[in-house]
Amino acid sequence: MNISNNKVVEIEYTLTVNGEVVDQSESGDPLVYLQGHGNIIPGLEKALEGKSAGDHLQVTVQPDEGYGERDDEAVQVIAREDFDDDIEVGATYFAQAEDGSVTPFTVMSLDGDDVTVDFNPPLAGEVLNFDVTVKSVRDATAEELSHGHVHSDGEHDDEF
Repeated sequence: MNISNNKVVEIEYTLTVNGEVVDQSESGDPLVYLQGHGNIIPGLEKALEGKSAGDHLQVTVQPDEGYGERDDEAVQVIAREDFDDDIEVGATYFAQAEDGSVTPFTVMSLDGDDVTVDFNPPLAGEVLNFDVTVKSVRDATAEELSHGHVHSDGEHDDEF
């Protein structure tokens, strides 16, 4: 079975940026996603289209098909008083918008009462290099399709 929209795909991967490993699936615990539903970055999803279980590939994803280009305007200075807890440089925090959406940001530096934060994704502007092995491909269930993501055993049982 080939990878196409609405298929559940299991992959093992290693992600490197500038020759350094920045993420990888754990051995025996593949990443499972629903093809065509934006569950993974567009460049990797496109490269996997048409592949099947057992395929191994090297994929280079440019920023526009990964986490986007860096946006200098996404680096902002906010007041220390806007934080409830101690602030740690390099830590990721979450801002909640008026509409309830949540956006992660990273603290870049502290200077008196000023906190410089970066709302760019950590890998924005980076060329991503994936080493990927397709472990399995299957049809998605009706529930997975209606929710737009893969369900593990027992997931969503308590919600209704």
